[in-house]
Amino acid sequence: MKKITLILIAMFMTASIISSAQTKSKNPFDLVYGKAITENVSGKVNIHPVAYKVNGIDIAANVYTPADYDPAKKYPTVVLAHPNGGVKEQTTGLYAQRLAESGYITITADAAYQGASGGQPRHIDKPANRIEDIHGMADFITRYPGVDANHLGVLGICGGGGYTLKAAQGDKRFKAVATLSMFNSGEVRRNGFQNSQLTTIQERLKQATDARAQEASGAEVIYAGIANPTDEEIASIPTDLYREGYLYFCQHTSWRGYSLF
Repeated sequence: MKKITLILIAMFMTASIISSAQTKSKNPFDLVYGKAITENVSGKVNIHPVAYKVNGIDIAANVYTPADYDPAKKYPTVVLAHPNGGVKEQTTGLYAQRLAESGYITITADAAYQGASGGQPRHIDKPANRIEDIHGMADFITRYPGVDANHLGVLGICGGGGYTLKAAQGDKRFKAVATLSMFNSGEVRRNGFQNSQLTTIQERLKQATDARAQEASGAEVIYAGIANPTDEEIASIPTDLYREGYLYFCQHTSWRGYSLF
């Protein structure tokens, strides 16, 4: 029943969350109330900034607790994995908030090498790292006061959805798994968007191999993609999915690399 409930909540929250995300205000992440991270209010969902390490890298995360949270009680809990290019306050923060309003403890973290988390070089999005980030959230939250480790679910959004399925394959702590707008990063990086690069797989593998050898020799690191594109570069992206993704995740540079709170 818990599995069905988690999936249904993830599905039916979408419309209200999209509406909230489109509303511009002094509360840019549409938190439960203004300054929610630094000024928790009794009787409402509270947001608790936390920090821990995953493989020696500092991780910045937010834990959401239900209204009238009592650490002596036990609450079902959900780990949330953010989309590629996002930060914990975007998208996953909204779902974490809504789930907390429904009685769950939730956690969402900036991936290693991204957002307010540590790791160099910046803006790296390797599948192995992202999968380990999900295990790391589970490691931390299952020791958090009030968490019922026997009722732990995981929700991945967009790129986080693909990583979530892989993480859940070998992590039996997750009793329920759900994804939303799941993006299979491995398939798209191999085949191209909508299989548009099937004829260049071997060529791109050779480029990746050469780039790895170059980095290993201590020479300049070659990056794929643009971490902080200009408005003109965003406008020139031909694919709607990627262009709109850059508009949401990357155009507001104050959201890239730092927490606003």
